[in-house]
Amino acid sequence: MAMNRPFRLVVIKLFLQKELPVTRKSRSPSTSPSCWVCLKWMSTSSLIGPDNIVRSHLPDINLPTNIPFHQFLFEKCDQYKTLVAVEDFFTGQTYTFGQLKEKAIKVASGLHRLGYRKGDVISVYSPNHVHYPVLMLACAATGMWFSSVNPSSKEDELHRQLLHSGSKAVFTAPSSVSQVSNVVRSRDSQVKDLFVFGSAEGFQGFRPFQTLLDDDGQMFPDVDINPVEDVFILPYSSGTTGLPKGVMLTHYNFMANCLQIAASLPTSPDDRVIGLLPLFHIFGMIAVQFSVFLGGSSVVYLPKFEPETFLKCLQDKQITLAHLVPPLVVFLAKHPLVSQYNLGSVQRIVCGAAPLGPQLTLEVIQRLDHGVTINQIFGLTETICPALDVTSTPGSVGYMVVNTLGKFVNTENKTLPPGEAGEFCVKGPQVMKGYYKNKQATDEMIEPNGWIHTGDVGFVSESGLIYIQDRIKEIIKYKGFQVPPAELEALLLGHPDVQDAAVLGVPDLECGELPKAFVVKKPGSKVNEQELLRYVEDRVSPVKRLRGGVLFIDDIPRNPSGKILRNIIGNKYL
Repeated sequence: MAMNRPFRLVVIKLFLQKELPVTRKSRSPSTSPSCWVCLKWMSTSSLIGPDNIVRSHLPDINLPTNIPFHQFLFEKCDQYKTLVAVEDFFTGQTYTFGQLKEKAIKVASGLHRLGYRKGDVISVYSPNHVHYPVLMLACAATGMWFSSVNPSSKEDELHRQLLHSGSKAVFTAPSSVSQVSNVVRSRDSQVKDLFVFGSAEGFQGFRPFQTLLDDDGQMFPDVDINPVEDVFILPYSSGTTGLPKGVMLTHYNFMANCLQIAASLPTSPDDRVIGLLPLFHIFGMIAVQFSVFLGGSSVVYLPKFEPETFLKCLQDKQITLAHLVPPLVVFLAKHPLVSQYNLGSVQRIVCGAAPLGPQLTLEVIQRLDHGVTINQIFGLTETICPALDVTSTPGSVGYMVVNTLGKFVNTENKTLPPGEAGEFCVKGPQVMKGYYKNKQATDEMIEPNGWIHTGDVGFVSESGLIYIQDRIKEIIKYKGFQVPPAELEALLLGHPDVQDAAVLGVPDLECGELPKAFVVKKPGSKVNEQELLRYVEDRVSPVKRLRGGVLFIDDIPRNPSGKILRNIIGNKYL
């Protein structure tokens, strides 16, 4: 039964003040409750052990280690054979699950016929479209490595990734053939083949992807794949701590996280999912795409965000599940255009890539008042998704997913108890094999015992819910106190006159850094600096006040996954 809306909003408001207890069936400790260790366990949560290690609220599941990813997905394609798996919103092109498997087999055969073998790397430099999953499955079947490239990358960035990955082929969209041609023809690379999803008019040397789709499938290879050891995906990290690094994810990493997400967020053939988040990003690859395929759900692809197209897709395609990033949630909460569309089909919003503040969560629920639920998902390229909210607790990224452990540590790597902030560490089957050609960086991030340091600061509540506050590198240090910019940004976004906001630390000789806000006003707003300073001051402790002031700007620069590009703001305004 759906929760009455006024009561639901009261509950949300209570969450903003203090996390409510979550009722669930507790796991019984394996030893007698009279033992003091067990009493300590039970006094915090059945999800948090005496060692302060956090576990999932769900029991572990079987994660097969002997099945390559394509074989695993092909079984799902057989199960949902006649149902539509993917659809292009603009062209209307669709593939059923049966056709998805059939096309992947043909493309794998065509690549094998051209001489591609296990361990070869191919790069994809393209926006979202229905052939993305086809090519990914074909690579899995041939034992090749699939390396995704941000389609907004400049030529130097593209060249760097092609060179580092050793890619032998590039697959691109018609709109990007010029950039690809410039990079491959005029610079050193190992690239021997160029493919285009469509046609490359005016450019020589590009094979239409259609030639692979037209293959007879007779050369489909029988490849010996070790799912636990053999790499399937080679995405590149965002490079927040240096140049982007190649992240080696195996067949097992990829399959395990699909199953883990599906265990927390199951879907069905009745679900229609919007495929707007970029598929080059791990969030788009797994959460938006393959994890929902496990339930027989269909994905409607959009190549980029355009306000009216986004809303029209939600409305006309009766989208039930929308994976979004914070800027898109801000759009739904604040843009006047939203009121012109019927978004009543949207049942669930899953937000990831950056923290989503509780006030903004409330604002969206108030506007989309038909009963939508908003959940956060946490992840990074190196860990995929280790935590996912299923409780709709504002501000939390939820519980650990199945088969995964978490903990928060201080600067001395000591595990902290609930409520104390530290760096979030994760251990599970989805953790990357390592960085490609960079053992030193791998060893710095992954401990010998398998724990990986995420670089994110947060804490776990008494009930086992994970809260992420910010990146370690982005924390503002005011007189020795840590000030998470994301917390202040979420607060500012709760102001009715604020369209978007970013907070950076301004160097100060006496205090170290002062929090300074960069704010985009809503159209027609007359809010001034003093109003916003008072607004924040009334809601935070003294160390978190905007002592660096407020600067009004035209827009907040963000990357395709929604993360604020603080370096651009700093270089321009500080």
